[in-house]
Amino acid sequence: MNSERLQVVRYPVADLERLEALWRDLEGRASPTVFLSWQWLGHWLAVYEPQAQVLEVTQGDRVVGLGIVVQTEERRHGVLRSNCLRLHQTGHRQQDQIWIEYNGFLAEQGMEASVAAACLQHLCNDMPQWDEFIVGAIDAEEARHYAELTGLFAHLRWEAPCYGVDLDALRRSGQHYLDTLTRNTRYQINRSHRLYEAWGAVELVRPDSAEEAVAIFDSIGPLHLNRWGAGPDQSGYANPDFVRFHRSLIQDQWASGGVDLVSVKAGDDMIASFYNLLYDQKVYFYLGGMKTEPDNRYKPGLLGHSLCIEDYRHHGFHYYDFMGGDERYKTQLGSLHKQLVQVSLQRDRFKLKLEDVMRKARNRLLPEAGGRLK
Repeated sequence: MNSERLQVVRYPVADLERLEALWRDLEGRASPTVFLSWQWLGHWLAVYEPQAQVLEVTQGDRVVGLGIVVQTEERRHGVLRSNCLRLHQTGHRQQDQIWIEYNGFLAEQGMEASVAAACLQHLCNDMPQWDEFIVGAIDAEEARHYAELTGLFAHLRWEAPCYGVDLDALRRSGQHYLDTLTRNTRYQINRSHRLYEAWGAVELVRPDSAEEAVAIFDSIGPLHLNRWGAGPDQSGYANPDFVRFHRSLIQDQWASGGVDLVSVKAGDDMIASFYNLLYDQKVYFYLGGMKTEPDNRYKPGLLGHSLCIEDYRHHGFHYYDFMGGDERYKTQLGSLHKQLVQVSLQRDRFKLKLEDVMRKARNRLLPEAGGRLK
């Protein structure tokens, strides 16, 4: 085992080509989720061009850790100003509505804890000007570890459970996916399938080009807006920065298989469409749009997800991840596998202590933003 000490250097994001080479090389020695891949973060840097700084962790002549931080001022309650440092977010509400999940530092496999410790020590000791280090959405256990490493007060801003389906386990069991569900959920899906078959064959369809994929993404918009609303922190389709990011991501990633747009047709009718991120043979369900039916026996979302899960199982994918959120369909279709949080690690500042006292007196949290609406 290499016993050389870890070194951390910090520098502005300037040369994206060099950073991409470093990131992709380390990514090949790590085991990240899609949100810590260059597939996501490289696109984030290219689209939003944040005033960001790279944390590069080396051991000898080898890069073993990377992270990107952005410092901005946040104003709250009309009077409080806090210098906030964020990991892989810009600090601008509209841009951050793309809502990174499974956040953290990119680290060589087996060195996750030591890389996080080195980065956090650097931030605390060599960047004295910030008041809060905001990180999320991150695994709750990892967030607790960050708080322990820094000794800072951890203010919980948001939390949500994660549900998913282990497709490898499903294949090993030899079971059909529907057989793993409760009797009631299975009945709802089967009944819905029979009802839709009266319209014509029920099938999954995919676009043939990036342009068609973008058109499917756009077609989800009205359905998503109708379901979640067009206000702040509601549907991302009401946010031009959100739409711009994802239209560009689809155009960039379609050919290489980094995104998947899947629609469910019953005869000639499109009843549901799903936008998924694909990475390392895992499926991350990002958002979807379902046709509204006056008869609640029709369940386009439940049926669509069940068909997608079987399709991805058939094609050798490892996991179907619904990600953060406690919506009922997720609890019906998946199993709990993680708890995500967004936390603010706060330095010993009087203004932040006063805010906490006021918050507790009102017996409620002051969330920064809601989760993704899918």
